[in-house]
Amino acid sequence: MYQRNTPLSNNAMNKYPDKNIRVYPTQMDTQSVGRLRVRITTAGLVPIENASVNISTASTPGTVLGQLTTNASGLTEEIELPAPPLDYSLAPSTVQPYSEYTINITSPNYLPVTIQNAEILPNVTALQDTTLTRAPAGEGALFVIPPHTLYGDYPPKIAEAEVKETSETGEIVLSSVVIPEYVIVHDGPPTDTSAANHYERFRDYIKNVASSEIYATWPDETISANVLAIMSFTLNRVYTEWYRNQGFNFTVTSSTAFDHKWIPGRNIYDKIGLIVDQLFTNYLSRPNVKQPILTQYCDGNKVQCPNWMTQWGSKTLGDQGLSAIEILRNFYGNSIYINSATEVSGVPSSWPGANLTIGSSGGNVRMIQEQLNRISDTYSVIPKVAVDGRFTQQTADAVKAFQQAFDLPPTGIVDLPTWYKISGIYVAVSRIAE
Repeated sequence: MYQRNTPLSNNAMNKYPDKNIRVYPTQMDTQSVGRLRVRITTAGLVPIENASVNISTASTPGTVLGQLTTNASGLTEEIELPAPPLDYSLAPSTVQPYSEYTINITSPNYLPVTIQNAEILPNVTALQDTTLTRAPAGEGALFVIPPHTLYGDYPPKIAEAEVKETSETGEIVLSSVVIPEYVIVHDGPPTDTSAANHYERFRDYIKNVASSEIYATWPDETISANVLAIMSFTLNRVYTEWYRNQGFNFTVTSSTAFDHKWIPGRNIYDKIGLIVDQLFTNYLSRPNVKQPILTQYCDGNKVQCPNWMTQWGSKTLGDQGLSAIEILRNFYGNSIYINSATEVSGVPSSWPGANLTIGSSGGNVRMIQEQLNRISDTYSVIPKVAVDGRFTQQTADAVKAFQQAFDLPPTGIVDLPTWYKISGIYVAVSRIAE
């Protein structure tokens, strides 16, 4: 296990003069630094201001390493935290490549939440999004994060056909591939009736799985290849109604023997989150096959899987400069290609196909302006804009403020990730108001 025994850097201690954060020195053996940022909201994504966040380690639970406070958007400042050397996550190793922290979250009139073993990798930002439940008193919630799948021991995937026959799965309900708003995750093997079902937004589910199954320190194209494989696998489950046609009431499981590892309460990483937001309408196809391909994979170190992608193999190919599709074809063959769904559930309108920027006009601009104004009722950091269907500098500034609040590059341009992020937040805050 990774040992912690050198002081927190002076840079980390001196970086945060703001009243909302205090950082304390600690002992930790480190050659690298990772970052953590916490977001606290209610179930309807309403931000909770002035929530307290204390950070410690399991080895020194009484020593607070960092003390943060959320702002009006429910966000803390980023804090630097010691992490193991970068090389530990770049090749298979018996040494744990991430450091682990305990995050204690409290706010008046809400039940507290504790996350144990939050994983901090070097050189990337961990994003800990947490929902608090309003109540005057109670025990609160505890999330204990198990080891990462590349480091811990988990059951290997039980092989399945990559394309499901209709006779196996019953009647296919969907006439085309649609990106769902939610998936229902069964937190255990399919037949474990004691396991809970969780409603998770599709993108949040993919971000959680990718953060649990690959390292965010890997090349972007490697991460993209793995994200595409995870999304295509999941969309195959959605499209074929795989578990429902077996009499179950969920979409996927959290068992690595059957699906992917999803971990309730875990942090994700900014790099992985951005890639998922860019790619989430895509999946993998083969010629003359309508359903998304069930793209299975293994780690390629502890487990071997001929004709499937290996995670460490995809890392090696990414290091060599291969693109995501080249990495995927190396494992699944040249006939595989990236397809896109034209319909996304749970939003007022699907992506119009072109960026909205200064000089754009029309109904799509007007809709974005209306949505931004509704979001600004809940997130005051986003300025109000004139709803006139003209994309002016005022609209660009509001878009930029939105992007900064929701982990997107602050370009002021409504591209595909920004369009769907605005739509998703708009739907969430509108539902809670209703």
